[in-house]
Amino acid sequence: MSAKIKYSDEPIEARVIHDFLPPPEELAFREEGVKVTIALSKKSVEFFKTEAAKHHTQYQRMIRRLVDSYVEACNK
Repeated sequence: MSAKIKYSDEPIEARVIHDFLPPPEELAFREEGVKVTIALSKKSVEFFKTEAAKHHTQYQRMIRRLVDSYVEACNK
């Protein structure tokens, strides 16, 4: 059996967290994609595959987000 829980009588500090989540319509929006063919170095693809496995995602998605981040940074 697990150990018995011991409760304390300490005050709880609560604070308001402002709404930071995007509205549902922004979450449902899917940007139009364009299929391209690109040759990447083997070491780059292996890096993204390894990192994607660690984070339980697709390596193509990581590469796409990296390119999108670059575009956004250049447009500022």
